[in-house]
Amino acid sequence: MPAYATNMRLKFPILALILEAVTIVLYAVFVVYDTGDAHGGGHHAEENNTHPDSPMTLYPMFQDVHVMIFIGFGFLMTFLKRYGFSSVGVNLLLAAFGLQWGLLLQNIWHLHDGKIRVSIDRMINADFSTATVLISFGAVLGKTSPVQLLIMTLLEITIFCINEHVVVEILGVSDVGASMTIHAFGAYFGLSVARVLYRPGLRSGHENDGSVYHSDLFAMIGTVFLWMFWPSFNSAIADPGDAQLRAVINTYFSLAACTLAAYATSSLVEKKGKLDMVHIQNATLAGGVAVGTCADMDIQPFGAMLIGTIAGIISTLGFKFLTPKLASKLGIQDTCGVHNLHGMPGILGGLAGIVASALNKKEGVSAARQAGGLASSLGFALVGGLITGLIMKIPFLGQPPDQNCFDDSIFWEVPEEEEETEERLTHGEYSPNKAEA
Repeated sequence: MPAYATNMRLKFPILALILEAVTIVLYAVFVVYDTGDAHGGGHHAEENNTHPDSPMTLYPMFQDVHVMIFIGFGFLMTFLKRYGFSSVGVNLLLAAFGLQWGLLLQNIWHLHDGKIRVSIDRMINADFSTATVLISFGAVLGKTSPVQLLIMTLLEITIFCINEHVVVEILGVSDVGASMTIHAFGAYFGLSVARVLYRPGLRSGHENDGSVYHSDLFAMIGTVFLWMFWPSFNSAIADPGDAQLRAVINTYFSLAACTLAAYATSSLVEKKGKLDMVHIQNATLAGGVAVGTCADMDIQPFGAMLIGTIAGIISTLGFKFLTPKLASKLGIQDTCGVHNLHGMPGILGGLAGIVASALNKKEGVSAARQAGGLASSLGFALVGGLITGLIMKIPFLGQPPDQNCFDDSIFWEVPEEEEETEERLTHGEYSPNKAEA
């Protein structure tokens, strides 16, 4: 059995403080407030030409996206029965570092007089960049240390920003809700990392790799927040006006149709027609992912519903049939099933964008370029994830041993554990040696 260096007393604080110190120095050199005389840049520079009248116009959209990142993603991953602290807590840590790093790297291509000007739309884009990491986090949830995950955040956002620049600026792809650049990228990056970090010891499962009644209920909080705010996510950086309105309407209807399809499919594939909470927590959101690329295009509400329906079906079927196959045949242990919520619906979104642009649903968008954007995102994700996974595999970075996976107590002070231990000691039911074994 390899030696696991899971004590984080020095390595985690030192890494976290060094990353923050370096970031502060870079901000001191490059970052200033946006005074309103220079605009553009970020996730879709060419779509940001029309800047809102007031610098605070986009603030409500920013808040919605912020809620999705910190509450939505955080609680969506609390379904594991003994891993809730890590799901919400590490989510907060990675997003807090990621948005600082993302804002720097996304705008390094858009310096004005050698400075990055911070505006609300750039903060929205910085939040978007962290979403990729939180998606990938879901694929390796329960099997990684905070040190490994900080390093993954650093590398993934760097690679994400390069791909985003290639797709949006160089290829001129339209991907307003980022089905390709965020969802497909984040999912396949995470799956690639998960493949490198494959654990034969978990092949037959793990007692903590499952939910209990209340942990599934907590995860539904994340689902409902994401579901409610997804129209903002897909429309936040669309051109103000008709395009933004279309993005809200298309996402609204895609999510609604997707939800019915997910419920129906779940009942169809489960014994006795019962609903599976895992499907409901995840597949009901696939419509938001899949409609992202063409959210601001003139696809009409029925087109959005069609995309959402297909997304709900493939996502649910993925959870039921594909996730077990990925684990057994390809050695990809995808804890949260990000392939079903972000991966396949992300590709579906990319394909929908290709079809919509071939049907001329948005001016100046070509099907060939859209296809290039999808290929670039998948390529960068798979290769980037592979390299990142190899770096994360270094034993010093504190990967938990198999028996301690999916368990908060290896990296957190967990209150009820101490109480349980004391209770069993007083009743004479507990032998410390037995517990260690």
